[in-house]
Amino acid sequence: MQALYAQLLVGLINGSFYALLSLGLAVIFGMLNIINFAHGALYMMGAFVAYFLLNLGGINYWWALIIAPVVVGVFGMILERTMLQWLAGLDHLYGLLLTFGIALIVQGVFQNYFGSSGLPYSIPDQLKGGMNLGFMFLPIYRGWVVIFSLVVCIATWFLIEKTQLGAYLRAATENPTLVRAFGINVPRMITLTYGLGVGLAALAGVLSAPINQVRPLMGADLIIVVFAVVVIGGMGSIMGSIITGFALGVIEGLTKYFYPEASNTVVFVLMVLVLLVKPTGLTGRAA
Repeated sequence: MQALYAQLLVGLINGSFYALLSLGLAVIFGMLNIINFAHGALYMMGAFVAYFLLNLGGINYWWALIIAPVVVGVFGMILERTMLQWLAGLDHLYGLLLTFGIALIVQGVFQNYFGSSGLPYSIPDQLKGGMNLGFMFLPIYRGWVVIFSLVVCIATWFLIEKTQLGAYLRAATENPTLVRAFGINVPRMITLTYGLGVGLAALAGVLSAPINQVRPLMGADLIIVVFAVVVIGGMGSIMGSIITGFALGVIEGLTKYFYPEASNTVVFVLMVLVLLVKPTGLTGRAA
């Protein structure tokens, strides 16, 4: 049973990263209609920014949770202003190819300077150690990752779905001309939305750094699974991405316990089954 609980914990942690990353993808696709294949590279950049802050500037983990998403978010906004804005109204394939090329360039630059091996990033002193729950030993940092990710996901959902700003964002994607008539700067809003989406990816990178180490290809290992999560939850569905991310992490953990050989493919099997039954995803709506 301890082995089962351990795999469930690993599944929840992976699910936390799936949820944060797929949430960022869902925000970008739902608001901007861009399939952002550079998301994994920006997740990696978040981890590297935290590493640089600690080793070059002596800035600790807690500040990195704030600074890294802002830095990567600004980088994402520059990408949107200089490249992605010209794809508005074009087929999704153009955005996918462009962001895939950006991902290859970013990963190649980091791999050229830092190699493929992982760089260590220490757990903050406040989150070291663990708690004995009786049925299992829970590392404090891993519990923090799950709780913090859930809070960020719910806060983002609330911002998009329940606030006036979120209403403006949704309206800007449906009828930008009408929104401009109310004096709202739609291009700036779109840029900020892209920055928010990639900032969530960078935040996931900071959370991942002490667990998975900082590697140039850490995003490439996750991005395909995260796209599967987004497809299962429904393209552009905020709550669908959150629920599906955590749920698939747990399912993956259970599969590692009961049938390890299928743990790397269970997500894609589920994706095929869901698309056969409901092509728009679990919570997606038909166009």
